[in-house]
Amino acid sequence: QVQLVESGGGLVQAGGSLRFSCAASGSFTRIDAMGWYRQAPGKQRELVASVSRGGNPNYADFVKGRFTITRDNAKNTVYLQMNSLKPEDTAVYYCNAQVTDSRCYECDYWGQGTQVTVSS
Repeated sequence: QVQLVESGGGLVQAGGSLRFSCAASGSFTRIDAMGWYRQAPGKQRELVASVSRGGNPNYADFVKGRFTITRDNAKNTVYLQMNSLKPEDTAVYYCNAQVTDSRCYECDYWGQGTQVTVSS
């Protein structure tokens, strides 16, 4: 069983910054891509950013230049630094990891979700 535990998030004014972290724990062989998704009320969940095991990042167009994703493989942790936040960034943010364990090859695991609210 793999657990993803998120921390960070909260309420911030437009233009402000927040930082997320997500740590994976449990029994697994390997973690490949890790990333962050978000879901706003009435909308589908969408990719925000992801990072490969080798550290190559991928960003949604709407966060390029504002958000930075990094990871620490030794700690099985992924981070998301969010700067210049906008009200439209308001959503529940979910950590995601592609994990290989004894039962599954590159299966998706999800964190519990963390609310981000950006006030104007």
